[in-house]
Amino acid sequence: MLHRALSDPSRVRILEVLQETEEALDARALGTRVGLHTNTARSHLRVLTEAGLVSAQPEKRTRPGRPRVLYQAAAEPPDERALASYRLLAEILASSLGSEPDPSTRAEKAGQAWGAHLVRKPPPFTSISKQETLEEVVRLHEQHGFRAELRQAKRGQQIVLKRCPFQDVATTYQTVVCSVHLGLIRGALAELATGVEADRLEPFAEPGACIGHLTGA
Repeated sequence: MLHRALSDPSRVRILEVLQETEEALDARALGTRVGLHTNTARSHLRVLTEAGLVSAQPEKRTRPGRPRVLYQAAAEPPDERALASYRLLAEILASSLGSEPDPSTRAEKAGQAWGAHLVRKPPPFTSISKQETLEEVVRLHEQHGFRAELRQAKRGQQIVLKRCPFQDVATTYQTVVCSVHLGLIRGALAELATGVEADRLEPFAEPGACIGHLTGA
């Protein structure tokens, strides 16, 4: 049950939000914070609750109406053995890919495919601005565990990425992990097709942060 609950990046992000806030939140508020529809957030919360990672209590209210269901992170932390298993799996896959010829190119192509798949695309016959494209790339990173922010630079925009969920593995297998990450950004930008491109990703450019250099913004 715990493995299933932590296998989805959206559920991991919801759990992180609850762990970082002192107040109980309902599904609508959580969905807004992580960029999910309320019903989707409610479905993820159900899985987290069944796994014992989140507690759910009806809102205490005196006025008429159906009380909201409020969620909080459970007092017990996630099973460290399960988290260690995921880190081990990531290291196994990264080391296997790293031993093959031209691992960075293969890793980036894999990242591009997933970036195009994961990004939230606009409805048909609808265009988005370059600023909205940048905001969507930030949202995509935050949904999957990063703390991301945009920053103006002399030659375009930068996306500053902190709290990398892959940092433990990236420290050892930087060529693979950071190439996958660059591919994710490039795949997402190509799918949105507004002319914004990722020039390069600078791993560990600042203490606790990597920097993606964006052009065409």
